[in-house]
Amino acid sequence: MNPRRLLFSAFFLLVFVFDSLAQTKTIAERLGYPADSKLLIVHADDLAVAHSVDAASFDALDKDAVTSASIMVPCPWLTEVAAYAKAHPDADLGLHLTLNAEWTTYRWGSVEPSDKVSSLLDPAGTFWSETGQVATNAKPQEAEREIRAQVDRAIALGIHPTHLDSHMGSLFSTPELFAAYVKVAHDYHLPFLAVRVTDERAKLLSLLTEKDVVLDAVVIAGPDVRSEHWKDFYVNAIKDLKPGITEMIVHLGHDDAELQAVTVSHADYGSAWRQRDYDFVTSPEFRKAIQDNHVILVKWKDLQKLVH
Repeated sequence: MNPRRLLFSAFFLLVFVFDSLAQTKTIAERLGYPADSKLLIVHADDLAVAHSVDAASFDALDKDAVTSASIMVPCPWLTEVAAYAKAHPDADLGLHLTLNAEWTTYRWGSVEPSDKVSSLLDPAGTFWSETGQVATNAKPQEAEREIRAQVDRAIALGIHPTHLDSHMGSLFSTPELFAAYVKVAHDYHLPFLAVRVTDERAKLLSLLTEKDVVLDAVVIAGPDVRSEHWKDFYVNAIKDLKPGITEMIVHLGHDDAELQAVTVSHADYGSAWRQRDYDFVTSPEFRKAIQDNHVILVKWKDLQKLVH
């Protein structure tokens, strides 16, 4: 299986939260909106993975085409993102906690010294390619050590993260990894991506507190969306939004030589895919769909206020 395909299933199968955690007030009410409001975070993943991804994401942020983004701290273009963060202190930038390096010829490894997190690394010394490999091999204490190092590295570079989420859903792949993720988020007083579903695995209930912000839904284009139906997928997703808070995850980039080389042999979430996402979120059709369907755009920075 293409490792990026696992991202799509991870959000819907492996993020465990429970209806019994529902607040007396909805998130919309806690943010000052009517209870039946349709709130939407438009979120760009994978900053720092490539200059092309950064350039497209910065442009979308500057145009308010996306409301937030998240950063892959182990990746080579991190300092470019740090420079943007310093120049744009109001930008809503979280951390895309990274335990995978999924591309065939473009690899990265841990922020922590390799001997301290050896279970997270493949025989070549880079992160595992697939989420399933992380689930099988990663020791939870080493995963926690690494994601703490990623948060600390971002802060040291002057980035003030607004939230945490998980690249390819790897931190959602086992209860133990999810526990490490929640623990780090709590320790840094940050909201984190978790989606409300009903699930019988009640042992995870104890990991969350009443202050934790739980999203009602996530929208993400999967490999089954054909390129000619790209616009229809997003427009229909906006039309179908229910009251509550939803995150729409997009992957932005320019279909140029750099990104083609980075994503070689990967059509899913590859260079052309990211160009399509960029083209749509910056289009008048996207803005019109949001307005016509009375959707309120919000940021993780807004949710961050609720966890303090």
